[in-house]
Amino acid sequence: MSSNIFADPNLSKEIEKYARLKKLRHDEVLINPGDNIVFVPIVTKGALRIVRQDEDGREVFLYHLYPGQTCAMAINCCQANRRSMIKAVAEEDTEVLQVPAKLVEELFKYPEWKTFINSTYGSRFAELIEVIDLVAFNNMDKQVLHYLQERARATNSSFLQITHQQIADELHTHREAISRLLRSMEQKNLVKLGRNTIELLA
Repeated sequence: MSSNIFADPNLSKEIEKYARLKKLRHDEVLINPGDNIVFVPIVTKGALRIVRQDEDGREVFLYHLYPGQTCAMAINCCQANRRSMIKAVAEEDTEVLQVPAKLVEELFKYPEWKTFINSTYGSRFAELIEVIDLVAFNNMDKQVLHYLQERARATNSSFLQITHQQIADELHTHREAISRLLRSMEQKNLVKLGRNTIELLA
């Protein structure tokens, strides 16, 4: 399972001994806000969409996890014994290795694992800064386009089956505003709108 992710055979062997392979269907939730984090997910196939959700259910899209990647927030929750602050959703049919929380610290005896975790923190931090920049310094149309491009990249398709309400929920805004922006983007030949579908043209 992990042989294609880690070069160290001893590290791979130990992960495969204790980790569990979890298969997820499209849009299936792996982690919910408030969950006790008892494992760290490493994507082996497909993609996970990571979303921040507050107590009122309002959501903000953060980033995607692709094969060979894991979630820095899940690692942090494991190490600090905190409950989940994010929601992890399968973008398509996806498979993840669930590495037990108690194993995360033990695996630091392997240099490759230490590098993997440090690299994860660095990559996710950079992605979060990008999200903050988009929210703080850009217009909503750029946020929507970025969001659609990231979803398209995750599914390797320019054709998205998604509603305006879903976009509004994950960008923490109103459906009417999203619909207006999408119609404007369609007039600029950036997207083509259908019934619960959006095709990226740019």
